[in-house]
Amino acid sequence: MSKQSERLFEAISHLNDEILDPALEPRRRKTKYHWKRWAALAACVCLVVGVVRLLPLLGGRSGSDSGASGASAFQSYAGPVLPMTLREENETITAQRAITLDFAPWIPVWDEELELERYDDHILVTDAYTLTNHGETDQDITLLYPFVTSLHSLELPVLTVDGSEVETDLYLGSYAGAFEGGGGLLEGEEGGSINLDAPESWENYRDLLSDGSYLARALGTAPDVSGISVTVYQFTDTYAPEDRGETSNPTIRAAFDLDYNKTRVLTYGFHACRYDPESGAMVQGFSIPEERESNYGEPFYLLVIGEDIKNLTVGGYITGGVDEDTPQLEGCGVTVERYESDLDTMLREVLTRMTNGRETQVDFKLYYRVVLEQLLAYGGLTAQEKSRYSSGWLEDVASDAEGIQRVCWLETQVTVPAGGGLTVTVSMEKEASYDYSCDRANQGTRGYDLVTTLGSNLTCTEQTATLEDRGQIEILWQNFGFDLDAGIKTVELDAETEHYFLTVRRADS
Repeated sequence: MSKQSERLFEAISHLNDEILDPALEPRRRKTKYHWKRWAALAACVCLVVGVVRLLPLLGGRSGSDSGASGASAFQSYAGPVLPMTLREENETITAQRAITLDFAPWIPVWDEELELERYDDHILVTDAYTLTNHGETDQDITLLYPFVTSLHSLELPVLTVDGSEVETDLYLGSYAGAFEGGGGLLEGEEGGSINLDAPESWENYRDLLSDGSYLARALGTAPDVSGISVTVYQFTDTYAPEDRGETSNPTIRAAFDLDYNKTRVLTYGFHACRYDPESGAMVQGFSIPEERESNYGEPFYLLVIGEDIKNLTVGGYITGGVDEDTPQLEGCGVTVERYESDLDTMLREVLTRMTNGRETQVDFKLYYRVVLEQLLAYGGLTAQEKSRYSSGWLEDVASDAEGIQRVCWLETQVTVPAGGGLTVTVSMEKEASYDYSCDRANQGTRGYDLVTTLGSNLTCTEQTATLEDRGQIEILWQNFGFDLDAGIKTVELDAETEHYFLTVRRADS
């Protein structure tokens, strides 16, 4: 196998052979086509599945419940506080862990503008580790601190060593959840994969992190797709009649034939789709932008991987969607340019345009990687493609890559002196788990939890937890052993107890 082929199979282990083989063919020179008067859409294109607007996850559980163990389950689960680990196990290093759960954000603050009291439902977490070197030589170690988040809500924890803040490197894990059906939105779909199914409990993270493979992938090399050839159809210079009359949304559609076993289609800028694997037809469409719109003058891309599409026809229509009986619209125009490129180049082009003028929570290198990994794992480039991405729209993949829950790690290096020690402290905000709706008995409940050893090779000889309740909470369920009435606010944790949980509500509710 050539080096190029090896790179391809490392990146996409499940991509069909019929698609990979043509991807290795030499590139061809550019050709350009112009459609000014419209050809009718091919008659063989038929409506099989209408692409619905992808639904965000609304939770997989129907309210919080104490359960047999007393642990609460929530429709929106924020994930546990996870323990620090070492990049490489070191038997000479041990730690004492002291974690503090501080409800200071729950204290109401008067908002002058709104003229009312406001408060947050996240808490402040301080996770401190006193490291001890039991060896006779200094130990240079690499620390990894994990935390659960999404890129949309990314707030990096702050790491200090003996009170001084240190620089860290960020690593991003892949999607921590799964997929589920669309509640009957798509007929004939068994099980289904149209909606995201976010982690619902700490056990999901246990399954994710227990064997170390999830962390290994996050620390590993990013996939390389520069060897995958792409046939690009670039749509530019679109226009519609100046007098649109009653036409509120003039649209361009591209209709074509393809072999679904040998071809994958990805798009940028398109937002209407009709596909029929049985007849080998597809329609993709986009609205013709006006000058006042942000995408005016921007190119639209149709990316073909594998065998090229056939019988491409392009037409203007009076409105969006892909209904077969939609009347065509005269006086439209578009330039379509066909050329060869590679997947890496085109993804970078598309994602650069997608983020133009908008800040992402991480640098472009990390952003590109998480979008690519989401595409390779669940998009059209895998035999396990999820129906959520069957339209081929790269915007959907990128949006999910930013919004999904994942485990991230902050990495830093420290030197622990022989026979001595130092203290590493992590400070962060921790979001609450909660229900979207629930019966009156559980209204206003919020959950916070932590795990003691999951995913960690750092030996902790002692772990304690301290509750700074600030007089703001009533404890409903827990297994920490806090007793506010008796003043017991610091407890020792048992490493044999994998999971600790605390479910509360406001004391005045």
